[in-house]
Amino acid sequence: MAKRVLIVDDAAFMRMMIKDILSKNGYEIAGEAENGQKAVELYKELKPDLVTMDITMPEKDGIAAVKEIKQLDSSARIIMCSAMGQQMMVMEAIQAGARDFIVKPFQQERVIQAMEKASK
Repeated sequence: MAKRVLIVDDAAFMRMMIKDILSKNGYEIAGEAENGQKAVELYKELKPDLVTMDITMPEKDGIAAVKEIKQLDSSARIIMCSAMGQQMMVMEAIQAGARDFIVKPFQQERVIQAMEKASK
């Protein structure tokens, strides 16, 4: 069965890139959010198998959203998306409960590898 993914990024272009990679590789897009607040609301509503979460976003950043989602569902599978040079934030996100991270610009092989790793 296809894994359902919630894509969270404040940039529509980045959401489109991830959506394209995942769709081509058999993933189903459960929904999209442009900030951490909406991500938490959609997580509750959609109950996706996986979440790709941008770190820096308006309203609520990715780290705060990860913490909130993990409180709702300790088994949530979240992959952080970061720009180069955000190592400290990535470490914080992993400590908050993220399973893996991918770096922008996205490379298809790395995205799928992170998805498969987080699915286990």
